[in-house]
Amino acid sequence: MVRILVVDDEVGIAEALRRGLTADGFVVDVADNGVDAVWLASEHPYAAIVLDLMLPGMNGYRVCGELRSSGVETPILMLTAKDGEYDEVEGFETGADDYMTKPFSYPVLLARLRRLIERRRPSGGTGDALVAGDLRIELRGRRVRRGDVAIELSPKAFDVLVALVERAGQVMSKAEVLAAAWDHAFDGDPNIVEVYVSRLRSEIDTPFGRHAIETVRGVGYRFDPQGG
Repeated sequence: MVRILVVDDEVGIAEALRRGLTADGFVVDVADNGVDAVWLASEHPYAAIVLDLMLPGMNGYRVCGELRSSGVETPILMLTAKDGEYDEVEGFETGADDYMTKPFSYPVLLARLRRLIERRRPSGGTGDALVAGDLRIELRGRRVRRGDVAIELSPKAFDVLVALVERAGQVMSKAEVLAAAWDHAFDGDPNIVEVYVSRLRSEIDTPFGRHAIETVRGVGYRFDPQGG
C-alpha cells in the first residue's frame, strides 16, 4: 500500500488529484491547509507529498521547511501557480524534491511522483524477494522481472501480485485480496480486484505466454507457481 498526501485548498484540484491517484493504485489523504499538512505528514509514513504553495495559515514553503527541520524526509512535489525561477529556487531550498506549475499535466505529475518514490526506496536484497519460476519480485525495491525483462507495475497492481504470490497454490477470495492489498478502510466495489487481476495477466502472463494467475470460478484466484 502506497500512501500519498495531497495538500491543496482548491477543492477541485484536490479532488481531481485524489480521484486520479486512487485510480492509479495509491491511497490518498487530503489536507486543505498548512497546519493540518504538517501534522499529518509528521504522524504518518507517506511515500510522497503533493504540496500546493499558496495555502491558508501556513504556505507551502513554511510547510516544507517545518517538515525538513523536524526530520521528515518524505519526498515533496511542490505544485503551484507561481512560475518564477526564484519561486522555484526557494521551493528547492526549503526542501522540495520537485516543482511543477499549474496548470499541469496529470500523466506528467504521476510520472514525476513515481520517480520520487522509487528514488527514495532502498533497493531489494536477496532476502527481500519472492520467486516463482522466472518471475522475481523485489519487495523492498518494488521491482518485478520476468527472466531478464523488467515489468513496470502500478503500486496497487504490485500489491495485488505480492498478495497472490505470497499464497501461491492457494485460492484467495476477492475479500482476502482486498484485505491483503488495500487499506482496511476501503469501502468501494470489491470487483475492483477483477480489474487488477486482468491488468496483471496482461502484464506478467500474456506477453510471455504464461497462465500463472488462475480464476477459480465462484471462489477467487490462485497463483500457480508452475505457471509462473
